Amino acid sequence: MNGARVAVLQLPGVNCEHETARALARVGLETEIFRWTRTPRELADFDAFVLPGGFSYQDRVRAGALAAKDPLVESLAGRAEAGAPVLGICNGAQVLVEAGLVPGGGHVEVALARNRMPDRAGYYTRWVWCRVEETACVFTRGLTPGTLLPLPVAHAEGRFTSAKRRRIAKLVEAGQAPFRYATPAGQPAANHPDNPNGSEEAVAGLCNERGNVLALMPHPERAADLGSVSRSIGGEWGRRRDAAFAAADGSSWGDGPGLELFRGLARHLGVAC
Repeated sequence: MNGARVAVLQLPGVNCEHETARALARVGLETEIFRWTRTPRELADFDAFVLPGGFSYQDRVRAGALAAKDPLVESLAGRAEAGAPVLGICNGAQVLVEAGLVPGGGHVEVALARNRMPDRAGYYTRWVWCRVEETACVFTRGLTPGTLLPLPVAHAEGRFTSAKRRRIAKLVEAGQAPFRYATPAGQPAANHPDNPNGSEEAVAGLCNERGNVLALMPHPERAADLGSVSRSIGGEWGRRRDAAFAAADGSSWGDGPGLELFRGLARHLGVAC
């Protein structure tokens, strides 16, 4: 290790901190779960930060709205402004949007609204395909634009939208949408269930202009192992999963698609992975 340290912020109600920490450690990053009871100034001891999934502050008011006002997140904004990488996963993405860190500028201009799905409402979970786009995002470095990654979603408020007409489209055009929901053939997903929440422009993740802060709705930490990949997933990742099951000796399932994001962070921090 080169001493790169990553803090996984555990706010009240977060419940994905341990699997997130395991995925980070798996790519060679020194990882620590950082609880909300600690002082914000201790964040200075870390090189990068992850806000994991869950239900911070019980999703009161709106998902992520109260957590965005937590002193830890206010301090995190300063580290992000200085260039530190920050990843928000699902509820963490909602926090970053509510805090104005994504798409950036410190004020809220997009939302993660309630899922918009035909014939149903509320919480929704499934495996989806995400297409890597050409952006400056540090988490997708090393991934060729057009790469398809299968990842699971699990949320009730995951629809990227904005009150400003074409704001999401302009962010896509500006290269601030590293991930978009896709069909198995790799086209932007226009309809449910390939687009699981009705997100505008099929956006699954937005980053700030600099590319060091990413708000991502799918869960890469839940796709760290090949054995976790759903039987509904075909293509190359499906073949890798099936081969892993056939050859597994009980000690390892092999690296899953979700590790690609954490590898991108490790490369950015100078850690061989």
